[in-house]
Amino acid sequence: MKDRYLLRNLKQLNGESIDILVDQGRIANIAPSGSLGDMAPCLNDFEQNYVSSGWIDMHVHAFSEFEPYGDEIDEIGVKQGVTTIVDAGSCGADRIGELLKLGERAATRLLAFLNISRIGLARIDELTNLEWIDRSAVSQSALRYREAIVGLKARISRSVVGPSGLEPLRIARRLSDETELPLMVHIGSGPPSIEEILPLLANKDIITHYLNGKKNNLFGEDGQPIRALLEALERGVRLDVGHGTASFSFKVAEAARSHGIGLHTISSDIYRGNRLNGPVYSLANVLSKFLYLGYSLEEVIASVTRRAAEWLGRPELGRIRIGDPANLTLFAVDRKPVTLIDSEGDERSANFIIEPRGVVASGKLIKCEIRP
Repeated sequence: MKDRYLLRNLKQLNGESIDILVDQGRIANIAPSGSLGDMAPCLNDFEQNYVSSGWIDMHVHAFSEFEPYGDEIDEIGVKQGVTTIVDAGSCGADRIGELLKLGERAATRLLAFLNISRIGLARIDELTNLEWIDRSAVSQSALRYREAIVGLKARISRSVVGPSGLEPLRIARRLSDETELPLMVHIGSGPPSIEEILPLLANKDIITHYLNGKKNNLFGEDGQPIRALLEALERGVRLDVGHGTASFSFKVAEAARSHGIGLHTISSDIYRGNRLNGPVYSLANVLSKFLYLGYSLEEVIASVTRRAAEWLGRPELGRIRIGDPANLTLFAVDRKPVTLIDSEGDERSANFIIEPRGVVASGKLIKCEIRP
């Protein structure tokens, strides 16, 4: 790939067509289509595709050694149109350094939430034993890897905490206050009940899996958001999709939209199993579900660009600006019949699907591998 090239006739979300000149991995110029002439070799493969700042997936599992929750960084990153992934607590203090070292060798930018359990997802009941929560190790890791760690992760559902109940979250709250790192809290089957969990969350904390269809969720039987959720939102708590194998319901998503809840960030909770076998497949597939639900393309893309970048405190990742490192996702919205499936096996027929075509990341232009 040449160091200087022109991406011609790209569509912005506002409908305008532009050319982008990339030189030495940076954006050298942005101008209306056709106005940059022959300033550099023109790459025609992406004409008429949409362009946005590079997609950010706020919830993935990218430590390949772990089963079932692991995968290769670039397989769930640049190959799928995602230039930045945020590993959602795969590793605790014992192995976070190994994960971040893998990130240094990838084309995809890797950030991470640190699991409050030092063993991370080496086991999937990592909070059943409170001795695995080493407060000193959490603080030391947070300080040592402060450039890459964006928050702390606590999975607070019955299968993870077991007899520990709500105590891991109480400890996580104290660790968050001590390290000044926000929490990402996984919710699922109770106990603990969602009404016990939400009052412990504060401004900038994230609830992930907020559209799950389990009984212990954020919406009543009539689809109304529960009072504890509304109070949490007033405190500045954020909502993240975290689709995953078992945590996204079309019916709950429809109820949330009808009551004006969301969108903050859309994420995949992708790992090898649900990438290859569904129901996730890719972040693009998850985004297509929100197009089906009636959200505009602008809202959907903002949820994996500007909004995610702002939460991360890295607003530059959510913009396209002359002089910045080139961080782009090139994608199409194809009109074709497609069957979309949620985590409960509920199928919906849609007429549009978002498909990534390529990214510019780490100074390289990389073509994507089209997924279902």
